[in-house]
Amino acid sequence: MMKSAAICFSVVVTLPALISVFPLHAHDVPREDWRPVATERLKAIYDRNEFRVPEVEAEWLDDSSAFRIREKDPQTGKTVTAQYDVVSGVRQVMKAEPDPNQLQSPDGVFTLKVRDGNLFLKEQGDNETPLTAIEVGRDVAFRDFRWSSSGKAASFVKVDRTDVRLRSVLVPTEPSYPGVAEHRFARVGGTIEGREVGIVDCDRNEVRWVSLETHVDGFYLGQVDWVPNSNELLIETLSRFRDKREFWLTTIDGNAKRIYQEVNEAWAVGSHGINSGAHWIREGEAFILISEKEGWRQAYVCSRDGKVESKLTPGEYDIIDRAFVDEAGGWYYFYASPDNGTQKYLHRVPLDGSGKLERLSPQDQPGTHDYVFSPNAKLAIHTYSTLNDPPVVDLVRLPGHNVVRVINDHAELRKKFIQAVPRRTEFVQIDIGDDVVMDACITKPSDFDETKKYPVLVYVYGEPYLQTVLDDWGAAQTDFHRVVADTGYVVVSIDNRGTACPKGAAWRRSIFGSLGPLSTEDQAAALKKLAKLEPYVDLSRVAIWGWSGGGSNTLNAMFRKPDVYHVGIAVVPKPQPWLYNAWFQEIYMRTREVNADGYQRSAPINFAEGLKGKLLIITGSGETNTHIQIIEGLVDRLIELGKPFDYMVYPNRDHGLREGQGTVVHVRMKILRYLIENLPRGPR
Repeated sequence: MMKSAAICFSVVVTLPALISVFPLHAHDVPREDWRPVATERLKAIYDRNEFRVPEVEAEWLDDSSAFRIREKDPQTGKTVTAQYDVVSGVRQVMKAEPDPNQLQSPDGVFTLKVRDGNLFLKEQGDNETPLTAIEVGRDVAFRDFRWSSSGKAASFVKVDRTDVRLRSVLVPTEPSYPGVAEHRFARVGGTIEGREVGIVDCDRNEVRWVSLETHVDGFYLGQVDWVPNSNELLIETLSRFRDKREFWLTTIDGNAKRIYQEVNEAWAVGSHGINSGAHWIREGEAFILISEKEGWRQAYVCSRDGKVESKLTPGEYDIIDRAFVDEAGGWYYFYASPDNGTQKYLHRVPLDGSGKLERLSPQDQPGTHDYVFSPNAKLAIHTYSTLNDPPVVDLVRLPGHNVVRVINDHAELRKKFIQAVPRRTEFVQIDIGDDVVMDACITKPSDFDETKKYPVLVYVYGEPYLQTVLDDWGAAQTDFHRVVADTGYVVVSIDNRGTACPKGAAWRRSIFGSLGPLSTEDQAAALKKLAKLEPYVDLSRVAIWGWSGGGSNTLNAMFRKPDVYHVGIAVVPKPQPWLYNAWFQEIYMRTREVNADGYQRSAPINFAEGLKGKLLIITGSGETNTHIQIIEGLVDRLIELGKPFDYMVYPNRDHGLREGQGTVVHVRMKILRYLIENLPRGPR
């Protein structure tokens, strides 16, 4: 049995060839020659991945004596599984092993099979027994199979998409006669997928469907898994709006008992799902959960029946994410950064709730830390990076954080990066008053002159799903922004209230009910304050751009703050949020039926008459997320208003605009070209 987690590193240093010889900075060549310089840098970043550290899975042996990774063999160039001994560091290439079959019981006696839309059970040497009889024509799938420790029962989730409306999309087949594909799309306020939890009783060759008290409008599922060493199943249900979550325990007969309930007037579990799930301790007599019910994202220990609850992580700080539970040693490990929302450090507290917060990540390593723990919690594969420093990966002994050996310091990448990007991106905090302090990062041209004024490009996301200001290698379009900066701009990104920053529940929930209005005000106020703090900021030359939710915030900025922003580039935005998917939008804004005013104030399309500056909208005709019709409603509105704007549609590309050779570089060159053509660059 292996323990695994994803981290970013490559144990054997097999960096791709160094960047081809070309001028690295736009200031090295005449201003009119920016295109070939920028193109070559972008190809190095996106086509050849010369600055990317690949994500690799690390797996520990159960006895913590060695770990395994997938990596490129330095001799053959082929991907292999290599095992590294903890004590000696000896590397051994392992033979390929088949992936574990989730459909087979732990003892190998029973196997579940999905065939012709139905579920079957097969015992060794016996014929298959049908477990379900799905009506012909229904769109049903089975997923999330889990076996009990005894191997006598298995749980699964049945998802029924039959009543979710179909959305038609043109697909490139014969040019004159394109095909049509249909995809299920649950729009805000529409019918969502139906869900049921089933339990296979292998002794009786039958399925028991779990009876849960849920809302007629639908619900979502979080964790569905067996309590260790028992025949009880834990089911986490989330209300359609995610304002309520419940934990249920059910036995093999399908009878469920609620053991925990949490209700939050905004949301109990957000779109990133950090709060979801439970971890069992004390041989199944208690579990650990994460909640924001008292103002901070904190861990709690609850008794099995949910009647006794105690806080595990007291204090005014947020858990950024879970790390590890060392029950034998009596420690709960997690990530937090109480003093800096852009960074991440390993902390721990005693499992009995008796001790104070203890930071384990070194004080002299400010930035972002990730760990893959050995099963005995005495060792970990540790990755440390900053926005300006490539990852260093080492094997450390805990809790002292003593380095056993350096696995990969990415020395060649570090050298190459310093040559390519001599000026480091800076972090600042912007206080706009009323106790609102926002994090921001600033990327300046390599030949920056502090005595001059520079045009500003603001990069915005601004919605609850993520942050853009992170002290972490490769974060948030930074590689692209360094190229933009060297053409003669200062690039600024700001995390407004409502983003996923670890600054407390009130910060994150401040935008509840209407995404857009508060983020627009915060971004503009922070930019003006930055100009007062930094005289090089030229408020007469300001552009803004963003992707997805950032595209929506770009539109709101251009429409609502036309005297602040002069150029806007909105990539795959959602100007009509009521046409977006129910799964995300309803968490933060519910539906128009219950929150008409919130949708009215949120939607950029309702403020299009405010456009004064230059606007470019970019999307893909193959969009399955912020689909093209959401955008073309705004296109029609701008035409109706007689507003000049520019519109670029990449054929058959989806939300990430990655499909097709050359697309990723082309999109960024399009953004950069539009910026340069419409916002004078360089110092004044």
